[in-house]
Amino acid sequence: MKLSLFNHFDFLWKDVFSGFNQMLNRMPVSRKPPISGIKSWAIDDRPREKLMMKGPAALSDVELLAILIQHGHKEKTAIDLAKEVLEQSGRDWNQLGRRTIAEFMQIKGIGEAKAIAIAAALEIGRRRQTARLQQRPVIRCGQDAADILQPLLADERVEVFCVMLLNQGHRVLSHEIISRGGISGTVVDVRQIIKRALEMESSALILCHNHPSGQLQPSEADRAITRKIVSAAQLFDIRVLDHLIVSVEGYFSMAEHGLL
Repeated sequence: MKLSLFNHFDFLWKDVFSGFNQMLNRMPVSRKPPISGIKSWAIDDRPREKLMMKGPAALSDVELLAILIQHGHKEKTAIDLAKEVLEQSGRDWNQLGRRTIAEFMQIKGIGEAKAIAIAAALEIGRRRQTARLQQRPVIRCGQDAADILQPLLADERVEVFCVMLLNQGHRVLSHEIISRGGISGTVVDVRQIIKRALEMESSALILCHNHPSGQLQPSEADRAITRKIVSAAQLFDIRVLDHLIVSVEGYFSMAEHGLL
């Protein structure tokens, strides 16, 4: 009798535990809610749709960059990634333009394809600015030359030396990079400058190089190479009108400061 009663309670407990386990299995597992994607936003808040309806000028910097990034990942939306990219450069487009593909890829979620898309868009912006400014190809002062050359060189992270070749009427024939060097300087081949000037039948030229440090004052080495090029050009009746130093901060004209 006692054994039968014990067996009865044993079966009863098994039924209770079995029912409890079934109830637990039916309960939803608590998980961290997924990041809500941009597609779940109101249409007016989605960058692409907003651009289509209101035009690109209606978008913020973050929204424009998010369109380039296209999509995020399981933890962040494209908008979140765009904010990180801008904050990486202090929300300064000039500083952003100096970032390398490798630096963009340091942000989680920015792979090679996204980094290349951002770099390409920034380069398109530079070229558009240059094309617009080159519609005024006659150089009348240092500012005219700086307007064309500064966008080309200011974002460079190493020193780059460029020459602008002009005809008799100071109309731009071409502008070309002569050499590319390190942070503190670059080696300039004077013969190459004179050779290009003769090939283009240039009557005058303007020298230009950037200072990656942002410092615009010419160094003694800058003055020495200027004197050397001026002397060589005079042998061929070619005038050196100016030597510009450019950075994201602006430009310095040696001619305007009486250093030629």
